[in-house]
Amino acid sequence: MRTTIDLPNDKRARLAALAARRGLRGFSQLINEALDRYLEDEERRQTMVQEILALRGVLSAEEAGEAERRIREAWSRWR
Repeated sequence: MRTTIDLPNDKRARLAALAARRGLRGFSQLINEALDRYLEDEERRQTMVQEILALRGVLSAEEAGEAERRIREAWSRWR
C-alpha cells in the first residue's frame, strides 16, 4: 500500500544514501525493515512489562529490597 510520510530532509538524505549503497531504487524496503524492527521491539517490551507486572507481590519486602540493592550495586560497577 502506498502512503505518504513527512521526513526531515537530513533523514531523507541518509535513507536515500543508504538505499543507493544497497543498490535499491528507493527506500521503501529500508522503511519496512525499520518498522519491522520497531514493532518487534515494541511487542517484546510490552511482553516484558506484562511479565514484570505479573510478578507483583511475589517477593517479600525484604527480598525486594535485597534485589534492588544488588541491582544498584551491579549498576555502580557497570562501565
